[in-house]
Amino acid sequence: MTEIYFDNSATTPLCAQAAEKMTRVMAETYGNPSSLHKMGLLAEKTVDGARDAVLRALCPPKTGLRPKREQLIFTASGTEANNLAMIGIMTAKARNKGKKIIVGETEHPSVIETAKHLEALGYTAVYIPSPNGVWDMDAYRKALDKDTVLVCAMLVNNETGAMNDIAAIAKAAKAVSPEILVHCDAVQGFLKTMQSPLPHADSVSISAHKIGGPKGVGALFVSEKILKTKALTPVIFGGGQENGFRSGTENVIGIAGFGAAAEFGASRLSSSLTLFSELRAYFTEKITEMGDAVRINEPLSAKKAAHIISLTVPGYRSETLLHSLSAYGVYVSSGSACASNTGHSSYVLRSFGLSDTETDSTLRISLGPQNTKEDIDVFISALKESIAKLAKMKR
Repeated sequence: MTEIYFDNSATTPLCAQAAEKMTRVMAETYGNPSSLHKMGLLAEKTVDGARDAVLRALCPPKTGLRPKREQLIFTASGTEANNLAMIGIMTAKARNKGKKIIVGETEHPSVIETAKHLEALGYTAVYIPSPNGVWDMDAYRKALDKDTVLVCAMLVNNETGAMNDIAAIAKAAKAVSPEILVHCDAVQGFLKTMQSPLPHADSVSISAHKIGGPKGVGALFVSEKILKTKALTPVIFGGGQENGFRSGTENVIGIAGFGAAAEFGASRLSSSLTLFSELRAYFTEKITEMGDAVRINEPLSAKKAAHIISLTVPGYRSETLLHSLSAYGVYVSSGSACASNTGHSSYVLRSFGLSDTETDSTLRISLGPQNTKEDIDVFISALKESIAKLAKMKR
C-alpha cells in the first residue's frame, strides 16, 4: 500500500542532508563542546558551523541583519525556545518595569500555557482574538500600554496557515513604547514562507524537525538589544552553555542535523514555495468539485502559508475520518499534534469562527516538499470513499 504523508506541520521526514551529517558527526565527533582538548574543540566547531548555517537561513540579506553567533541559542525544542523567550524576558530584572504580556489567542500551546503560568506568578496576560485568522488590531491597540513588557505573535498559525503581520504588530507596540519587546513563534513559518519576522521581532523561535531536521532541537534568536540590555534571563541553570542562556551539554549530533537541514532548506526555498502554491491550487480545485461535502477554511489574512490547509467535513468527526484515511495509507491531522491529547475542541478554530461541532469535523492537511499532485488524488479518492462508508454506517 502506498503511504501518503500530509502531516508535515506535526513533523517532517528527516532530509538526506541532515541524516548524512548526523551519521558522520555521530561517528567522528564524540567530544563535549565545552572541553578544551582536540575532540572538544572539534565538537565546538561542529556546533558553531551549524549555528552559522541556521543564522544564514533565518537572517537572509533582505533582513539587513548581520547576526552574531551569540544571538542564536540552541534549545531542545521550539517549545523550550518559547518558554525561554517569554519567562526569560518577563522575569529579567533589567526589564521588570511592567507586568503585562499580550498574546494572540490562537498561539501554539507552548505560548498559551506559558502565558497562563506567568499569570499564576502575578503577571497580567491579555489574549487577542483572531477572527478568520486575522489579529484584531483594534483590540490589540487598546491593550497596549506602558505596563506592557512583551507581545507574542506567531508568524504562521499551525492549524489554519493564517499569517500575522509581524511588522504592523511590532510597529504598534514600539509606537506606545520602544521598550516593549516582540516575540515571534516562527516554528511553522521558518523556511515555509518568504516572509521573515526579522528585523521586526526582538526574538524568534524555530525548530529543526519542522524543516527536515531531527526532533529534539530548537533555537531562539534574540536581538542585539536584548543582549545589550540584559533583557533575558535563563530558565535552565547549570554550566552556562549557550552564552549562559541555556545550560546543559549541547546536543551536537542534533544541532549538526539542524544546520544541515537549514542550509538545504534555504537553498531550495523558492522552489519549495512554488510547489506548495501549485499543490494548494490543485487541492482547492479538487475539493471544490466535492461541493458542500467539504469546506476549506480560508484565512482572510492578507497573506497565508500555502502549505497548511484547514478542511471541515460537516457531519463527520475528524478523529473518525483520520482513522479511516489512515487505513488507506493517507496520514493527516485533526489539528495541532501538540494539543491532540487534551480532549478539547480546538481553541484556534473557535477563535477563527468555527462552532464546536465544526471544529470537531475539521482536518489539517500540511504539505511537504515530497508531496505531489498524485498524492492529492489519492487523498481525494480516500476521503470520498471514507465519507461514503461512514454515511452508510449512519443509516
